[in-house]
Amino acid sequence: MARNRFDVDETLETPFSMKHLKRSFVYVKRQAGKMTVALLLSAASAVLTLFIPLLTQRALDHSIPAKDVTELCVIAASLVVCTLLSVLCIRFRAKIMSQVGNSIIYDMRNDLFIHLQKLPFSYYDDRPDGKILVRVVQYINSVSDLLSNGIINFVMSVFNIIFITIFMFATHVQLSLVILAGLPFLVAILAFLKPFQRKAWQRVSNKSSNLNAYLAESINGVRVTQFFVRELENIGIFEKLSKNARHAWLRAVISTHSIGVFTAVVSSAVFCAVYLVGMLTLGPGAITLGTLVAMTSYADRFWQPITAIANLYNSFMNTISYLERIFETMDEPVTVCDAPDAEPLPPISGQVEYQNVTFGYEPDHPVLKNVSFHIKAGESIALVGPTGAGKTTIVNLLCRFYNLTGGKILLDGHDISQSTLHSLRSQLGIMLQESFIFSGTIADNIKYGRPDATDEEMIRAAKTVHADEFIREFEKGYDTEVNERGSRLSQGQKQLIALARTLLTDPKILILDEATSSVDTKTERLMQEGLNRLMEGRTSFIIAHRLSTIKSCDKIMVVADQGIAECGSHDELMEKKGAYYRLYTAQLSDMK
Repeated sequence: MARNRFDVDETLETPFSMKHLKRSFVYVKRQAGKMTVALLLSAASAVLTLFIPLLTQRALDHSIPAKDVTELCVIAASLVVCTLLSVLCIRFRAKIMSQVGNSIIYDMRNDLFIHLQKLPFSYYDDRPDGKILVRVVQYINSVSDLLSNGIINFVMSVFNIIFITIFMFATHVQLSLVILAGLPFLVAILAFLKPFQRKAWQRVSNKSSNLNAYLAESINGVRVTQFFVRELENIGIFEKLSKNARHAWLRAVISTHSIGVFTAVVSSAVFCAVYLVGMLTLGPGAITLGTLVAMTSYADRFWQPITAIANLYNSFMNTISYLERIFETMDEPVTVCDAPDAEPLPPISGQVEYQNVTFGYEPDHPVLKNVSFHIKAGESIALVGPTGAGKTTIVNLLCRFYNLTGGKILLDGHDISQSTLHSLRSQLGIMLQESFIFSGTIADNIKYGRPDATDEEMIRAAKTVHADEFIREFEKGYDTEVNERGSRLSQGQKQLIALARTLLTDPKILILDEATSSVDTKTERLMQEGLNRLMEGRTSFIIAHRLSTIKSCDKIMVVADQGIAECGSHDELMEKKGAYYRLYTAQLSDMK
């Protein structure tokens, strides 16, 4: 699909609405107590600073002309006290808001991660890892500041405007009207620039997402890159994506900073008007010097919250595109989930039945069509056939990694679509083609499916698949640290660890997808012995391209043409001289 590419911009399913912003207040409400305290501290600081112009006016109009040293000292002390108290309020407020911001980051990121854990394979099939990671990390960091400090600053800016307006009109009505006259012009400018800014920051979001997606892909595939000497080509692609992100950012910044320019122009015009009106009317019985100084100070303070709101508007337009992406991910439907009336699947013996199963990754292109078969408990079944025929799809459907398009899958007579996912998957053991190793110790990886397993159980599982021998060769044995994806381990060692991990869960149904594809002949023989013991008494599905490894299976199914072309034992299928016979003889001839 097109969106599963690093060089294709994502398109939002729905345009932004205030519902998204209201929805984000869920995280704000959890911090309501701390934010209220921070708001009160901000209000106290604002009110304290508003007394400074009044004290200055008193000093200029009364204390200094009257040469009242005592009053002047009281005013100076009051100025110092107001300033110190204001600074202390701001400092405590900053500490509280730091805690609030981090709490919002934690809550939002936690909710997003929980949702990502529930999303089906199809969601990850359609998107590069980098485009998902950037939402969990970068976007949430940006949004948290808007939802914490941004809200407090906005509310306080509004309160400041109200408080300052009251103080201004109490000082001089005519000059207050002059100061307010510039406000409609700025509002009109903001309304005009709004649509341009949102589109600009959406472009930044897209280009940043593309860059992160390619970066993640390049890091994961660095070995292939170096093997095929693709460094220069990859650098060229990265530079192109980086330039696109830079250009989008610069265009957005220009549109954002234009707000500050217009604000500065309007505020400067207001200052000039205040001085002009003040000078023209300055005189006995009109406007005193103290009043003029106080009003110019209030004018400066009046435009500070206005400028702050303009900057918050810029920040809002910047981060709102991130908020859209976050909620778009949170709204992604969990299509593979427990049915409303789902019940826990009881302990099973391993009987499997497919009834007219139909499935396609895309609606109009079915991979399987009306597939039906019955497997008895304890039987071993091999799935063979050409690449892309649907062998892995069959076992993925059994694990309910995808929803069926049609038909049913029954385990011991229970429809798996009516069973809870946890009760189903906890009784299945699967080893995928890629043996993923997590960062941590070897013991952590083997116990991944059963963290409560004892060391004795873990070692027994490792010995069964002949992983114990090479593990003990490491200096720290089972406590050896392995990096993400197991870079310190060979592919064969990773498969052995993954097989031990599967065995430790003691599954009722075992699924092996190319389990021995990356081990040498000696290890494969030892591993096959362990697998034979492991499969005893369990229903086993084995996907293998090397047909010599599945000759002893109870049933061999040839998957082709959207269904099961043939089914039977090795000897039965060889006698038929059909699809399996042709695959087997062709492979034998290739080996000669």
